[in-house]
Amino acid sequence: MFIHPQFDPIALQLGPLAVRWYGLMYLLAFSLAIVLGRIRIAKAGGTFISRKEFDDLIFYGLLGVIVGGRVGYVFFYDFANFISDPISIFYVWHGGMSFHGGLLGVCLAIFIFSKRIRKDWLRLMDFVAPLVPLGLGAGRLGNFINGELWGRPTDLSWGMVFPQSGTMIPRHPSQLYEIFLEGFILFIVVWVFSKKQRGIGAVSGLFLMIYGVVRFAVEYTREPDSHLGLLWFDLSMGQWLSVPMIVGGILLLMASKVKKLT
Repeated sequence: MFIHPQFDPIALQLGPLAVRWYGLMYLLAFSLAIVLGRIRIAKAGGTFISRKEFDDLIFYGLLGVIVGGRVGYVFFYDFANFISDPISIFYVWHGGMSFHGGLLGVCLAIFIFSKRIRKDWLRLMDFVAPLVPLGLGAGRLGNFINGELWGRPTDLSWGMVFPQSGTMIPRHPSQLYEIFLEGFILFIVVWVFSKKQRGIGAVSGLFLMIYGVVRFAVEYTREPDSHLGLLWFDLSMGQWLSVPMIVGGILLLMASKVKKLT
């Protein structure tokens, strides 16, 4: 059994300015995406997207993550509070970001960007998909440092006590599972898959399908949100939101075999 180190969530204090680890993880996530994106552009010779277009794409993606992540959390996980206090959607200092909301936000932002530069939206999504997993892993590392989103009770030898939970019960370190599966494994699989020419939507489809399956499985070890609990068929909100990803990923992979890159 292990005990969570209870890290200080503030990485650096500069007078009244507090730099938090979670914010640094967002910075790391986008820095990794920029590096990986430029590697992909260099290998492709800039034939599909230029460095300038990619820099603009990152800005759109950042807006999509922040706005979509916050709106998604409010609507998926905190809707009752939003109804009683609509202005709470702007209370970002209270925390609350949703991956699924962020994903929808990025999809919409890239769609708008694709219209601006007159390029195929799904091909842009295929370009972006391999850049995402390591950033997801960084975000989960931020969750672990903060001692949040802990797992369900377990008697396994690697169970971890999270004092922040208010109990000394060993729990699954579900954040670490997600770092490994959503971060490293998903990155390796999607990155290697994207190295070869694929049908339009294939890379995006693989990303959606694998992430959906992994998230669905890990949710069985993750403590459900206390104000939501388990929903229909004893599944969590995270699992229900992952089902459309799995279905959509499979459909994209099937469609990509018909529509080849030209």
